[in-house]
Amino acid sequence: MHVVFAAGGTAGHLEPALTTADALVQSDSSTTISFIGGSRGLEGELVAARGYPLVATTAQPFPRRLSASAVAFPFLTIEGVWQAAAHLRALRADVVVGFGGYAAVPGYAAAWLTRTPLVIHEANSRAGFANVLGAKWTKNVASVHSGVLAHARPMGLPLRPSVAKLDVAEQRSAARGMWDLPDQGPVVLIFGGSQGARHLNDVVAGSIHALTDAGVSVLHAVGRNNVLPDPHPNYRPVAYIDRMDMAYAAADLVVCRSGAMTCAELTAIGVPAIYVPLPIGNGEQAGNSQPIVDAGGGLQVADEAVTSEWLTTTVLSLVEDEGRLRTMASAARSLGDRDAGVAMVRWISDVVEQRRKGG
Repeated sequence: MHVVFAAGGTAGHLEPALTTADALVQSDSSTTISFIGGSRGLEGELVAARGYPLVATTAQPFPRRLSASAVAFPFLTIEGVWQAAAHLRALRADVVVGFGGYAAVPGYAAAWLTRTPLVIHEANSRAGFANVLGAKWTKNVASVHSGVLAHARPMGLPLRPSVAKLDVAEQRSAARGMWDLPDQGPVVLIFGGSQGARHLNDVVAGSIHALTDAGVSVLHAVGRNNVLPDPHPNYRPVAYIDRMDMAYAAADLVVCRSGAMTCAELTAIGVPAIYVPLPIGNGEQAGNSQPIVDAGGGLQVADEAVTSEWLTTTVLSLVEDEGRLRTMASAARSLGDRDAGVAMVRWISDVVEQRRKGG
């Protein structure tokens, strides 16, 4: 079976594709994996790091206003589609799989053009342009949130094994030790995605002494491109966390954005969170975390409403109420799906099998 992933642009679109690729190979070592993506996103870095070949095609973000790039967009997209179609024929692909992102569009269109089965997964509460378009060309559509795409089957987001198989109780002490955090007492994990969130960083700077003076320990990922604050007792600022599973295991409470992957991971593990949706885009982040909030698994606050005083008061009120945190953790866990990767592999395999039988 040769599975081609049409993915790229952002880590949010690439990571579930890479996780699914790994799961496919683990399920059947004879499976061949390759990626079709753009030349300007993160795919060149992330795909190569996982050992998969990447075929780059011409891919451009959908233009939001009239400009020279908007005029060139349809011509560049057609070029990318023809490139992707040539690659699919050369690779003799059995199926094309995508999780959205502008760089997936040439691969989606090429799948339709070459009559290669297309499988699409939408993780966000509002579908992006690529998946809205691609869903018109295939019946094989899944989404985390209901009503996002027509005829989509419900399916969670595939998670990396380190998170999907995490035993928090077993790893708690070792996880705290990784960052020299105290074994006892509340720990709050704060992060704003892979690039950090400057507003959250500023808010934390104004509240950190009040939190640590109250006995709260804080692990804070500020983002690689942001200035790293000075550490002090019970405050551990880091540029980036490459072991998010262990960071989750160390935490009693998380303060974060509402990316689809973050929401999927926190619910799978069962960690209560204060969600601060990214204030740009089409509102999908607020929609991602709203079901968790509605179930009682977290709080949600608009970015502009988060102040140092608000954060201090809210965090302290939560960590001082262990019963409430346990209830929130249980509510979050009720929405989690640790087996989505297995379901995704089975679905892709079924689509290929159906094609081989002429279905």
